[in-house]
Amino acid sequence: MRGHLGKVAVLLGGRSAERDVSLKSGGMVLAALRRAGVDAHPFDPRDRGLEELIREHFDRVFIALHGRYGEDGTMQGALELLGIPYTGSGVLASALAMDKWRTKLVWQAAGVPTPRYELLSAGTDFAAVVARLGLPIMVKPANEGSSIGMTKVKRADALDEAYALAANYDPLVIAEQFIDGVELTGGILGREALPLIRLETPRDFYDYEAKYIADDTRYILPCGLPEDKERAIRAAGLRAFDTLGCRGWGRIDLMLDRAGNPYFLEVNTSPGMTDHSLVPMAARHAGIPFEELCVRILEAATLMEGGRGVG
Repeated sequence: MRGHLGKVAVLLGGRSAERDVSLKSGGMVLAALRRAGVDAHPFDPRDRGLEELIREHFDRVFIALHGRYGEDGTMQGALELLGIPYTGSGVLASALAMDKWRTKLVWQAAGVPTPRYELLSAGTDFAAVVARLGLPIMVKPANEGSSIGMTKVKRADALDEAYALAANYDPLVIAEQFIDGVELTGGILGREALPLIRLETPRDFYDYEAKYIADDTRYILPCGLPEDKERAIRAAGLRAFDTLGCRGWGRIDLMLDRAGNPYFLEVNTSPGMTDHSLVPMAARHAGIPFEELCVRILEAATLMEGGRGVG
């Protein structure tokens, strides 16, 4: 048994567009923690008030929520006020990482390479955006995950439709330069950058279907890069993670252009933990089984300085 971890709430489900994925992630985390001897219990904040975390004397929280109201700093702020240690990044880093536009602003200021972009609105001159960014263009809601509301625009006359789709999910919409090359993702666990995974899909891009449903997505691990090149990219990914103030664990997504230059896309501070998920895959390759991964993430649960029960 792992009594030192106390009574643990696994937050899952929630109210975001990624609820279904979160239920799968949380269910797998819950089962793994229980197998590891942790006193873990499911807790869906869509259906239960957070005051029940205090009433039921939970000592720690494993956040398996994705998207809004779980990954964007709101839940982290509530847990800070309640004084309950939680997994992953704190309030500021979670909010920054959830917002792809402000992530880019911080990265640009710190010299972290990221694709060129423009903000879109209903009044945008879409033809001018195409002229500046070129085609294809990735259009995405700034504050959603799992590629929800995202489109790869190949024709100039399709940009307005892609904007309308993204705007259904968030009023802040980004048009991003498409980097033609290799798609990579890297997990972060503590201060360790896990092995990179190369992603290949016959679809237009690594979308929701490719992530969670399709069986023809290829996960190439080792990623095929020379060892020194991969080591350098993993170090750069950890720096990009640190630049946003992230902690505990997460995943960073990037593109490698044809010349081998990395361009960082975003940080996911509460990555998927399903059977299709990437951080567990990279951890296994690094010799860390799923149960151990869940326990290590939980053991690192903290509050910001000054809170009770800091892990």
